[in-house]
Amino acid sequence: MGSIATKTGDRGTTSLIGGQRISKANLRVEAYGTIDELGASLGFARSICEDEQINELVKSIQRELFRVAGSVANPDFDKAPSPYVTPEMLDRLTDQVHRIEQIEGILSDWSLAGEYTPSAAFDLARTVCRRAERCVVRLSESGEKVDPQVIVYLNRLSDLIWLIGRYLELKAGIDSKLRETEGKRWSRAW
Repeated sequence: MGSIATKTGDRGTTSLIGGQRISKANLRVEAYGTIDELGASLGFARSICEDEQINELVKSIQRELFRVAGSVANPDFDKAPSPYVTPEMLDRLTDQVHRIEQIEGILSDWSLAGEYTPSAAFDLARTVCRRAERCVVRLSESGEKVDPQVIVYLNRLSDLIWLIGRYLELKAGIDSKLRETEGKRWSRAW
């Protein structure tokens, strides 16, 4: 294996899948770079989480994120031999969201991040996921080709990451309600 220091990016450019060179400041690079950051954030959260079932789920998501980032890094994603983001990937995320939502006692209001270290790490990963989603939407709205399933994937994943945080708090007996008094119910994921 050769060195990772190829020096081809020393002038501020990088190669996309397919070989096209573009600026490292390009929206496409920002989008797939943020997905990479999301994978690292999830890796940190997994490293401090003691729930093996959650860790296995997160590890599989981290592997999928390489496919998701690959879709964004390929301006010709639709010409790839197989889709980067499959309906099965979306179904698995949705199934996990529904599974965790059914757990008795899952928080039904906003939560205050930081009440429990493992859930706080997942809360941070969720904000990176939302930023990745915004980057991909911005790329799409700029007129660039983007697989719309990437946006669906990131949207569903942010819901799941939020629920993982709440699940870990519930399991640890932590109350992370944002408000001290009952009131109008807000969105569960925000």
